[in-house]
Amino acid sequence: MESLIKHYNSLKQIIFGIFKRTVGQFILYKVSGAVFNMVDQNQEHKSDSPDLYDSADNFNYVLYRDRPEWKDVQPIAQDDGPARVVQIAYSTKFSDVYDYFRAVLKSGEKSLRALSLVTDAITLNPANYTVWIYRLEIVKHLKVDLNNELEYISNVIREFTKNYQVWQYRKTIVEMLNDPSGELEFTADILDMDSKNYHAWQYRQWVLTTFSELMQYELNFVDNLISQDMRNNSAWNQRYFVINNSDPDSDVINKELEYTFGKIRILSKNESAWNYLRGLLLYSENGVLEDKVRDFCSNLYNKGNRSVHLMSCLIDLTDADESTDPENVEKIKFALKLCFDLASDYDPIRRYYWAYISKDIELKFNFKEHDTKILLLHTMSSSALEKIPDVGIDDKGRYKYILIKVTDQNDSSNQSKYVVRGGQRFDFHGN
Repeated sequence: MESLIKHYNSLKQIIFGIFKRTVGQFILYKVSGAVFNMVDQNQEHKSDSPDLYDSADNFNYVLYRDRPEWKDVQPIAQDDGPARVVQIAYSTKFSDVYDYFRAVLKSGEKSLRALSLVTDAITLNPANYTVWIYRLEIVKHLKVDLNNELEYISNVIREFTKNYQVWQYRKTIVEMLNDPSGELEFTADILDMDSKNYHAWQYRQWVLTTFSELMQYELNFVDNLISQDMRNNSAWNQRYFVINNSDPDSDVINKELEYTFGKIRILSKNESAWNYLRGLLLYSENGVLEDKVRDFCSNLYNKGNRSVHLMSCLIDLTDADESTDPENVEKIKFALKLCFDLASDYDPIRRYYWAYISKDIELKFNFKEHDTKILLLHTMSSSALEKIPDVGIDDKGRYKYILIKVTDQNDSSNQSKYVVRGGQRFDFHGN
C-alpha cells in the first residue's frame, strides 16, 4: 500500500511539473477554428503531425502538398511581416489550403481544381471575403450551373447563418439567375431557426424590393410571426417596412391602426407595438390619426391601465400638438401629471428623464406659474399629493412644488430629497 502511495505521489509531481512548464511556454486561445499561440520570442512551434483540432472526418484527408495533381503549384506561405504581435497557430490543413489558395490567386488560375480548393478554403473560413470574390470569378469563368451554386450556398448559410459574406454571395447568385422563387421560403426557414436574425431579415428585404411582385404576400408572413410572439420587434419592423414600401392609402393606415390597437389590448406593455403605432402617426394628415390614437389611449387609461408605454404615448401626443385651443391647456396639465406619476410610481428609474420632459413641456407651451399651481392642486392624484411634504410660496413669492422624490444613497441619514421647481429654477437637490 505504501508503495502505491509513493508511486502516486511521484506521478502527481511529474504531471504537475509538465503542466507548470507548459503554462510557462504558451497560452492557447481557440477562436473560430484557429488557435492563437503566444510563443516565447526565442521559440516557434510548427508541426507537421496530425492536428488535434481537425475533425475526425479529416483522417482520410490528403493535404494539397501531397496531391500529385498539385505538384505544379508552388504554395505561398502567409507573410505577417517582421513585427507580428502573435503567431496564429493554424492547423496544418488550414495552412496547406490557404498556402495553395494564395498561389492560385496570384496566378489567376480559374479551373475546376481551383474551385475545389476555394470550396475547402470557405469550409475552413467562410468569413474570408477574398475567397468568396475569387469563387464568383471562377463560377463566371467556368459557366458553372448557377442552380447548383445556389444549392451550395444554401447549405453553407444553414451552417453559418450570421455571416455577411454568405448572404452577399447568395444575393449575387440570385441576381444572376433572376429567379427569386425560392428565396422567401429559404429565408423563412432560416428565421424559423432564429426569428431575429438580422442578416436574414436584411436579405429578405432586398428580395422584396428587388422583386416587388412578392411584396403582396409579406403581411401574412409577418402576421404569423407576430401571432407567435407579439414581442418580436424584428417582425414589427418588417411589417412597417412592407407598409412603408407599399404607398399606403388612408384605408390601409386605418386598418393598420385597428390591427395595432388589437395587439396592444392583448399586451399593453409590449414596446414593439407602441413603436409601430408611433410609426403609423407619420402618415397622419390634419391630426386625424392623432385623435384616434388619443381616444384609444385615453380609453385604456380610464380603464385603469398604467402601462409606461401608454402614458408615454399620451405625453408625446400632447408634446406634438401645436394647437392653441383652450382645451389644450387641460391636455398639458394632464401630460405634466403623467410625467409626475411616471417619475414617482411607474417608471422611477427614468425619473430625471421625466423631470426633463415635464420642464420641456412647460417651457414649450409657456405654461404660467399660476397654471402650475392649478395643476398641483387639481390634477395630481391623491397618492401623488401625499408624496409632497411642502407646498407653498418661497421667499421670492413664487409657487414651488416637488416633482420627484429621490433617495440619496450616499447620504448616511438616508433621508429623502426632492426635485423642486420654482419659477425658472429647476434643480435636483431640493434647493
